[in-house]
Amino acid sequence: MNTGTTPTRAAQFAQDSSAEEVEIPQLVAQVYEVAPEAERGRLLEQLLRPLGVLSLVAVAGGIFAKIRFQSGWQDLSVRIDDIRGVRPVDIVALVEHAQQVSVEAVDGLAQLLMASPALSTSATAVLLAALLAGRARARSRREAVRGAAPEARPRGFSPP
Repeated sequence: MNTGTTPTRAAQFAQDSSAEEVEIPQLVAQVYEVAPEAERGRLLEQLLRPLGVLSLVAVAGGIFAKIRFQSGWQDLSVRIDDIRGVRPVDIVALVEHAQQVSVEAVDGLAQLLMASPALSTSATAVLLAALLAGRARARSRREAVRGAAPEARPRGFSPP
């Protein structure tokens, strides 16, 4: 009998998901901080691509809007000179905002991290890639369940 002291699976998932949401921006910042400059540029490109002008102006004092305008809007290519002023706290702000706009863009960092010989040996990068890949798989399963016929859904499931 459930006395209310043990969290349900849904509650546990919600707690785990919130913890991941808090951890991911900090982990991205840690990876960014130790990444070679070329990899930093690729990380920024992945995060900046889905964001619009107003988003970029509002995040981290507009540093990312400046980078985006200097690199060109259509063919985003972050220059080494552009990334030198980006601090880990700016990356945290960027990732927090990017997750609200396009969680897929943030989750896409997993492939970028594992494809990089310089980053794939970093314990922090591997942990981040695992969190991002797990979150993407969980989101994909939730979307599949939501789209499933009512009789194929788990008992007691009702889409939000």
